[in-house]
Amino acid sequence: MCSRTRTGTSTGGCSPEIERLRAALETAEAVVLGAGAGLSTSAGFVYTGERFRRYFADFADKYGFADMYSGGFYPYSSPEEHWAYWSRYVWINRYMDAPKPLYQELLRLLKEKDYFVLTTNVDHCFQKAGFNKERLFYTQGDYGLFQCSKPCHNDTYDNEDVIRQMMEQQRDMRVPSKLLPLCPRCGRPLVMNLRADDKFVEDAGWHEAARRYEDFLRTRSGRRVLFLELGVGYNTPGIIKVPFWRMTVENPQAVYACVNLGDTACPEIIEPRAIRINADIGEVVSALLSGR
Repeated sequence: MCSRTRTGTSTGGCSPEIERLRAALETAEAVVLGAGAGLSTSAGFVYTGERFRRYFADFADKYGFADMYSGGFYPYSSPEEHWAYWSRYVWINRYMDAPKPLYQELLRLLKEKDYFVLTTNVDHCFQKAGFNKERLFYTQGDYGLFQCSKPCHNDTYDNEDVIRQMMEQQRDMRVPSKLLPLCPRCGRPLVMNLRADDKFVEDAGWHEAARRYEDFLRTRSGRRVLFLELGVGYNTPGIIKVPFWRMTVENPQAVYACVNLGDTACPEIIEPRAIRINADIGEVVSALLSGR
């Protein structure tokens, strides 16, 4: 049904499409927001360049990688060095605020709407910006949570306190051994609660959020729904992008909108009800708020 896609991006100026998006927001009875990494990038959470060097110059000089993702996958020789890197990574990308107020501005657009947020981002920016946590579903985990590495059970653990201690007490690119996180049940190492393989823990909170999302979709079925996709790529298209296309096909009242700097493709079958804006998300949100 959704296999035939147009792979080009939107053409010409963005203003007419922004006006279409503004109208779709105003007339929508419900908004389902799907957010990917491009949204946080637009908010200033970049993983390369000056921001990377500011926090990881010592690791970059020692190992030669040039971005935070590469450092996150590096096979460090000790858990103490591993957590020196990861504690910085988590602190700046989870507990520090984004450099730009994009998430707060996005909330201004949606706070009076009947909305729900589905995101593959793990930086917790929506909740920090004030979005209702009962209307959020983080499908891929949370930088702020640990889980057992086996896992021997399906609980997760808040990590802010220990991450802060690791940040404060690390020396020479190592954290004290006493701070290494261990599972309180089996004693194995704790790891980040991030979906990477079949060991990802979907805890009670994850399942409750999934249920709320399913209920939201079911109870708004057939209404004027805006499926608003922001910064979603093709790493995991089956989570946001393809379901948004499918639900737009199934609901003749629905509108699909994609804002992404690069690729704004969509299936031909929904093209008449699609809004495709190839631009920086922050600039589009600002234009919507200012009335331009």
